[in-house]
Amino acid sequence: MRLLIRGGDVLDGTGAPSTSSDVLISDGRIEEIAPNISAPDALAIDAVGCVVTPGFVDMHRHCDIAAVTGGAFGKLELAQGITSTIAGNCGLAPVPCAPSHRRELYDFLEPITGAIAPDLLFQDYSSYLNALKAASLPLNVGFLAGLGAIRTAILGFTKNPLSADGLKTAEAFVRQAMEHGAFGISTGLMYQPECYALCDEMVAQAKIAAKYDGILCAHIRGEGDHLVESVREAIGIAMKSGIRLNISHFKGTGVRNWGKAVYLAMEEIEAARARGHEVTADFYPYDGGATTLLSLIPPSVTQSDNAATLRYLETNAGRDALRRELRREHPGWDNMALSIGWSRIVISSAALPEDQHLMGKDIQTLSGDRDPADFVCDLLLRERGKVGIIVLSMDQRDVDAIARLPYTAVISDALYGGGRPHPRLYGAFPKIIEDYVLRRAVLTLPEAIHKMTGMPAERLRLKDRGLLRSGYRADINIFNPSAIRAPATFEEPEQIASGMTAVLIAGQKPGRSLGRAMLK
Repeated sequence: MRLLIRGGDVLDGTGAPSTSSDVLISDGRIEEIAPNISAPDALAIDAVGCVVTPGFVDMHRHCDIAAVTGGAFGKLELAQGITSTIAGNCGLAPVPCAPSHRRELYDFLEPITGAIAPDLLFQDYSSYLNALKAASLPLNVGFLAGLGAIRTAILGFTKNPLSADGLKTAEAFVRQAMEHGAFGISTGLMYQPECYALCDEMVAQAKIAAKYDGILCAHIRGEGDHLVESVREAIGIAMKSGIRLNISHFKGTGVRNWGKAVYLAMEEIEAARARGHEVTADFYPYDGGATTLLSLIPPSVTQSDNAATLRYLETNAGRDALRRELRREHPGWDNMALSIGWSRIVISSAALPEDQHLMGKDIQTLSGDRDPADFVCDLLLRERGKVGIIVLSMDQRDVDAIARLPYTAVISDALYGGGRPHPRLYGAFPKIIEDYVLRRAVLTLPEAIHKMTGMPAERLRLKDRGLLRSGYRADINIFNPSAIRAPATFEEPEQIASGMTAVLIAGQKPGRSLGRAMLK
């Protein structure tokens, strides 16, 4: 079947200005891009008054489980023009999973990925890739190997370093992931148990991925008071291992860091780039993030694993320690309770029906006259740790400065934990067009499209998508920029984006089984 997209303004994904051209598609791939193409046998789509772009590439989405279980997966993504995405970010992944650590890992992941059915267990990357291939994917999905998941499969949530044999097992998991098509590895150094990983452990694993030209997507150790030293740490790991580095959801959190920290961190990145190292970053277009409530527990309170931490919090000594430790700073760890305050920390998801009324409310309000630490303690115990939060931690001026950098790609960092989610699940990519391009002119449209298509595709080494070129896969968006809407907000997040005239996957309108498991 041949398809002719006629009369649109083509933005090819390189950042170049648009050209008025037709796009001819044959057998799911772009055959020709030129003005006034004659193809009388082709089905025509009128794109006059619209831009024609590559499908958007979201290299950071926590859809690891949503992709393999089907359901509504695809509806929110395709409404935003996302045609390809990458799972396995922030070190947080459901694979590999040892049966002995299944419950603690999957309970920990639930606010991020959503609940994981008892019959799902991915002990290795072969089983996960087979699940992706068997799924009726509505868009293209690839994955990174999460080093946090690898560490959990070997040690559980302990603070112990990897032994020599354990490190060999970790390296073998990375090798297996890369041989099964992973695009690289990811870290989540602010999360248990990966926060206990030694630098040498990460370098050894990164060296394996580097041999396959994989990328390290790093959720760094601290994004507030310790942003600069955390960026330095990630760059050091990349330089020692020879891996390409991308700093995930680059930001500066904490009111006292606004207008300062990200600019110092930019200097570190740009110095590394000037030395010839491939160091990049990505961002989402919001001034608030999302994570788990467990991540707010100070390292001085956490125990050998999450279950032990919860048992400790059940004791008077544990509760007293939580109150005390949340009132002070901790070297190498960002205390959100102090840096942004409880009024900026909002409950976004919980597992129990009796806690659903908490959604959308901040911890300061919910605590009333009580110490917020007591509220947090009670909620974590009741929910067995399965609570998601939104942290309103950033300054929009800092976000805008990051957006303008020539090496930052757009991501969603979408979480699938249910409840009252972060609006980025519904609207990150259209928000770039509606707000950052048209409303506030932070970016030009060609720049924005490049950051959502060609830039992330090149970073992932996608060989046949992300650009509009002859021979490339025909994953294409057609839209009038002025019609794009991203209505999702922190107050009312569950609102689907609108304005796409057409979204094509391999030259066809979206439907089940048109997507593919993307392999490096």
